Amino acid sequence: MVAFALVTGVASPVLASAALAAPGPARHLSTLVYAPPQVHGRAVYLWDATTGKELLDKQAGKRMPVASLTKMMTAYIVLREANLDDEVTIKREDVKYAEDNDGTTADLEPGDTLPVHELLYALLLPSGADAAHALARVYGPGVPGFVDKMNATARQLGLNDTLYVNADGLPTSHGDGYSTARDQARLAEIALRNPVFKKITSTSQHSTEDGRYDWYNTNHMLGLPGAIGVKTGSTNAAGFCLAFAADRGGHRLIGIILGENVANRRWDTAETLLDWASDR
Repeated sequence: MVAFALVTGVASPVLASAALAAPGPARHLSTLVYAPPQVHGRAVYLWDATTGKELLDKQAGKRMPVASLTKMMTAYIVLREANLDDEVTIKREDVKYAEDNDGTTADLEPGDTLPVHELLYALLLPSGADAAHALARVYGPGVPGFVDKMNATARQLGLNDTLYVNADGLPTSHGDGYSTARDQARLAEIALRNPVFKKITSTSQHSTEDGRYDWYNTNHMLGLPGAIGVKTGSTNAAGFCLAFAADRGGHRLIGIILGENVANRRWDTAETLLDWASDR
């Protein structure tokens, strides 16, 4: 029973009452209460970005594909280089790219012109590969040039275990990009300093001003206290991934889950981790 409690962080009633009876065992109970919860996924990382303290590290330095978490870097670069009112015209190649590569889309229509701030919602809420391609094409200029900017920016930010091969995280015939849970948490923290990025990733649903498009966030964490995003992702190689964050008790908590086998389990794991960190 003691071994079980140490793993799960839950003490049995007998163990708890014994621990409360004397000062020595009480210290043991404290250890049990604050032990990290069991987590699923090939890599899991939880970080208190306010204090800089790492709270949980399960293979956080292991390089692996991160699927659509890639779009955090895409948004970061666009926010750095574009004006939010810039107009971008969607081309057939943007839509075809998403269709041909079985990517999630924002259902953008060729010929439509949207301002950058709307395309960022298309990128980050429904995780549109069509939006990613359009933004990369314009602000590379050209997708290869944009990918070069992504990798140069990763180096500038100290994300030394990160490599991008496209702006969306979809698998390619010449290999996938990669990152680590720790690098992705650092990137999320930096991106969330931008109030526009934070506002978008905290939004559950967004309609364009002209009513042409209506997008819903793929992130199921937004109903939790203090939740501020950040991004979901999945491919066969990457599994189910999640970047999540919440402001609680004056602390910004940021977590990453990579390589989860069960899609819905991401939400339970993230919620458990946030609650555990908040109660420490």
